[in-house]
Amino acid sequence: MIRTVAETGSTNADLLALAASGVEEGVWLRAERQTAGRGRQGRAWVSPPAGNLYASTLVRLRPGDPPAATLALVCAIAAYEAVALVAPNLAGLLIKWPNDLLIGREKLAGILLERTGDAVVAGFGVNLAEHPQAVDRPATSLAAHGFDVTAEHLVELLADRMAWWLGVWRREGLPPIRDCWTACAHPVGVAVTARLADGSAVQGLFEGIDGEGALRLRLADGATRVIHAGDVFLI
Repeated sequence: MIRTVAETGSTNADLLALAASGVEEGVWLRAERQTAGRGRQGRAWVSPPAGNLYASTLVRLRPGDPPAATLALVCAIAAYEAVALVAPNLAGLLIKWPNDLLIGREKLAGILLERTGDAVVAGFGVNLAEHPQAVDRPATSLAAHGFDVTAEHLVELLADRMAWWLGVWRREGLPPIRDCWTACAHPVGVAVTARLADGSAVQGLFEGIDGEGALRLRLADGATRVIHAGDVFLI
């Protein structure tokens, strides 16, 4: 079920509040405008009423599910495939760890996962009609690449791909998720900087992800650093 509202503070916040009331897995909430959209690490997500996608869904964790953190990879794959369906032959579309979508080096979409109890809420922001200018990293939109896509159409495809990959995640575990994510991500050997929660930064070469979805970086001294949480920038 996909519910649409004209305006809300944050679709993630709304679903987190509803989670305690027993809302079932698979519900989606889309807003035409958000007044308090959030990104990763507490950043604001600019949400103008211009036709972009602002939507969240809820996953109920079950006994035997893979680690909840790996839902970030599931969401990234679902978003990648949905965008690829509405923008065929789009050059440069890729995933940046753990779940940003880029076109080349410009950010197209971000995903924020938040948990309360057995509920994980995944919020998707995709720049369809326009993109922010005054941000800390280059951004882009599908419109800037010649694709006229409505939020209504994209969220239907996104819900379908999310349900499919959630089923794969539960039935087959992480190997197929990791393989598909890797095929959609930027190439091994790309230089990146990872900014960690303590304010430090680590530079290295992208070496893919480990079996649990953590980032692997090859450092200058040849050592491998595994990073479970951080903000990654392509150098």
